[in-house]
Amino acid sequence: MAGDPRRWQIGLVGYGEVGRILAEDLRQQDIKVSAYDIKLGGEQAAPLQEHAAKFGVTLAASHAELTARSDFIISAVTASQAVPVAEACASAINQGTWFLDFNSASPGAKQRAAALIDSAAGRYVEGAVMTSVPPYRIKVPLLLGGPGARELEPLLNAIGFAAKVASDKLGVSSAVKMCRSIMIKGLEAMVIESFTTARAYGVEDAVLASLAETFPGIDWDGQGAYFFQRVIEHGRRRAEEVREVAETVREAGLTPWSAQGTAERQAWMADLADEGLFGARGAKEFARSADWRTEADRILAKINRNK
Repeated sequence: MAGDPRRWQIGLVGYGEVGRILAEDLRQQDIKVSAYDIKLGGEQAAPLQEHAAKFGVTLAASHAELTARSDFIISAVTASQAVPVAEACASAINQGTWFLDFNSASPGAKQRAAALIDSAAGRYVEGAVMTSVPPYRIKVPLLLGGPGARELEPLLNAIGFAAKVASDKLGVSSAVKMCRSIMIKGLEAMVIESFTTARAYGVEDAVLASLAETFPGIDWDGQGAYFFQRVIEHGRRRAEEVREVAETVREAGLTPWSAQGTAERQAWMADLADEGLFGARGAKEFARSADWRTEADRILAKINRNK
């Protein structure tokens, strides 16, 4: 494997929002990038193919094809696929190839994925993405974990990442991410539930005023709009992540009452988005309303129609 990370052939498993952002920022440095996504085999393939052609990304036909040609692999898929992807890549991984698990999975899931990659002579490192990727792009704060984390850290940062080692022990960085998500994804779900209910009773102004008095540092109107936008657009992925959060809580010996409720609310919003309640997915205006009330009113109108 090439020692200089700028000479790596980087393989992206998952060519969704995160994968495409990483591909763009890596290709801007003339780093070779390949990608594989299960959507390439279906009706959603066209936008991925167009993006790859625009940025000079080579598309692979399978996990094995991508893995065999890569010096460094980044797995950026939905949370439930973290272990299956590791298993699919382990069958073809070259000795010494780095495997960075970017996924929002529980510490236990990361340890199972690591066992698959390491037993096949790959080098597994867990990564915990600590905030939303789009504003930061490749420089999103990234916590690394595992025996190879300290060796990989400077190599990643040399090609634009903002990686920091959390622990040499697997599972620690993921635990930080999962515990944070109990709060962040839970707050999203609570805001949607609280604000929509307040709108139904016509008391949203009083609720917002009370929140502003208790938490004066937060623009609750603006934050509400952002939370609605993100959950409408990414609720399915968020629900999967919070199910992993719930598993993390269980692994600690607690019952994940809050996380379970959060996952249900996020999935409920994703169902409404898939039904077209918030407009056509992929349209320019989809999940971009500057006022959360617009989306809350759509939800309430649907509820009233179903009464």
